[in-house]
Amino acid sequence: MNIIKHDTGWIEAICGSMFSGKTEELIRRIHRAQYAKQKIQVFKPIIDNRYEEEFVVSHNQTKIPSLQINSAREILSLIEKDTEIVAIDEIQFFDNDLIEICNELANQGKRVIVAGLDQDYTGKPFGPMPYLLAISEYVTKVLAICVKCGNPANKTQRLIHDEHQVVVGTDDIYEARCRDCHEVF
Repeated sequence: MNIIKHDTGWIEAICGSMFSGKTEELIRRIHRAQYAKQKIQVFKPIIDNRYEEEFVVSHNQTKIPSLQINSAREILSLIEKDTEIVAIDEIQFFDNDLIEICNELANQGKRVIVAGLDQDYTGKPFGPMPYLLAISEYVTKVLAICVKCGNPANKTQRLIHDEHQVVVGTDDIYEARCRDCHEVF
């Protein structure tokens, strides 16, 4: 059991491959906090245009209202004084300013929950997530199921040939793969 003083903030990181349930876990934690009547603000990058603009949406269509932002720096100007929990989805799309912002919010006594990919389609560390994993008080790595063999999958397989690190898409462009079935073009 964790015993944390009321005025202490912290960072929770949820990571994994695509289709592993990262956003579902983020939404689950938000729902629990709502039940406890805690003040929550949810953010997502404007680049994430796969489902709905004003909601964080999981692949199974579970959703929660959110604010779209262009950059991590916008979070600081949008945070309301009485906010207790700051949730940020798809953090791999933000720059490393997010690291400083998460630390600042936690130092202000806020619970900061981030979710995103920890690896890009080549299997390399992705965006600010690796650093946030190192400084987070709580880390949850979720696994998908490999679509080829059924083993636990921690890789995201890109199905199209595009060398850009960021290509926004869903099951039309990506699938979950295990270490053995993952291929880099």
